[in-house]
Amino acid sequence: MDAHEKIKKMIYESSKKYADKKGYKLNPDKEMLDIIIDGLAKNQEKYGKRYCPCRILTDDEEENKKITCPCVFHEEEIERNGMCHCALFLKNGGDK
Repeated sequence: MDAHEKIKKMIYESSKKYADKKGYKLNPDKEMLDIIIDGLAKNQEKYGKRYCPCRILTDDEEENKKITCPCVFHEEEIERNGMCHCALFLKNGGDK
């Protein structure tokens, strides 16, 4: 297993643990889940942080902190849409 795959595994495990703790579930579409986790891993490798792959980084570090996964927007998005913007976390029992 190379370094990128190890980071992906670590991100998957921490995301799963977080989802379980919050009463969410991870995206059940394995291909989509892998794309999201891969994007998080690439951002971890490139920037040293798990920035959401579906959001745009700025030059403002304080603003960028808001989009570190799980981002500050995810709870409201899950409540409103049944999933976060990236579709990593979904409301349990509500596939939208």
